[in-house]
Amino acid sequence: MFVIDCSSGNQELGCPSCCPLLPQWRLRRSAPYSAAVASCPCSKPAAFEISSSSVDAAAAVGGAKSPDPHFMVEYLVNSCGFSPSEAAKFSKPLAHLRSTEKPDAVLNFMRSQGLDGAGIRKVISSRPNCLCCNVEANLAPRFQFLRDLGLSESDIVDAIQNNSAILGLNIHRSFVPKLEMWERLMGSREHVLRHFKKTTWFFSHSVEKRIHPNLKFLTDECGIPEERVSMIVKSYPHFIAQKPESLRALIARADELGIPRHSQMFMCLLRSLHRVSKETVEANVELLRSFRWSESEFLSAVKQSPNLLSLSPELLRRKMEFLINEVGYVPAVIADNSRLLLHSLEKRVIPRFRVLEMLNTEGLWTRRGKFVYFVKLSNAKFMEKIVLPYKEKVPELLDIMRVAGVSMEFERPVAVLIRITIGLVLTHFFCI
Repeated sequence: MFVIDCSSGNQELGCPSCCPLLPQWRLRRSAPYSAAVASCPCSKPAAFEISSSSVDAAAAVGGAKSPDPHFMVEYLVNSCGFSPSEAAKFSKPLAHLRSTEKPDAVLNFMRSQGLDGAGIRKVISSRPNCLCCNVEANLAPRFQFLRDLGLSESDIVDAIQNNSAILGLNIHRSFVPKLEMWERLMGSREHVLRHFKKTTWFFSHSVEKRIHPNLKFLTDECGIPEERVSMIVKSYPHFIAQKPESLRALIARADELGIPRHSQMFMCLLRSLHRVSKETVEANVELLRSFRWSESEFLSAVKQSPNLLSLSPELLRRKMEFLINEVGYVPAVIADNSRLLLHSLEKRVIPRFRVLEMLNTEGLWTRRGKFVYFVKLSNAKFMEKIVLPYKEKVPELLDIMRVAGVSMEFERPVAVLIRITIGLVLTHFFCI
């Protein structure tokens, strides 16, 4: 649990309970209430739709002249670099402002924290009412909280730009519970912060309305262990943050494919189905069955490689046709080795087949082996075992691999160094 003194910035922006005067009024569009809200240090003006007529009436009562209603449009153009049309759009939640005092303070603070013009525009575009924040009460505590989590200054800038919603989150009531929930699912804060820095939604989805219901449904109703759910969430957190009704529909689609829920690949199948449209999956199912796969062969292929359903139908067709027409595999063999369909056709499958084909033509490759074995090899291993031994006699092999994007700086010296290091460590260990 985090213990951070953010009492001044601990209230939700615009929460009436933080000001002793505000609970005396109902939420109504009146000049006294507008004035009270404007004076509240943690007010969130965008939460109160104060009409321009109310503001004008209040100004008339006080005898003050109402400023130009479009002054914030000009301000966003001149101070932030927005185009006039963008400024007109983003100024709407700021129509209640009567001066640029708070926006000036917010912009100065953001610049002092390392946000450049583009970054500031990105934040304002997604959350215009951040310009109404009180820097000391709202913004500074949130930036400090991110520092206390261990984020660097550049990481904080990235996080704020991508997750501007955190500027409106209550630290202890909203941010910390979400952080702890993600830590539980992902296993470490490092995993959480890595996704937090690069996603735009990470702390914006409701734990109560999405994360907890989805987790409960998967574990209690579907019988999937939480550990298995966590394995998927670590690499693809958006899966658990989808709408509960969408998740239920996804489970139904997976059930239609015949993969049992207790299978270890069921969660991988769900992830694949979530990433593509239902139409794409249906097209791929029909395509694979058009190659005369039996029902058992289809299920075997999908169990091995559920991600093949997320490929584009055209790419999947090209891969199947190459393996059948060029390599000579029958569809049943491809079904038994469906991981072949996940490798890049241009960067791995075709180049390696051409290398083996050329060696066979030159009479240099007499050993036999399944093509799938050579496709599975890493680039370094394939170069070491297949290409480099014959590079003098068949220099074209290097050209094939170079065109495929394989680095020619292969690590024989590095590999030797690694083997020597391991040998020294083992020698030292056994000599102790």
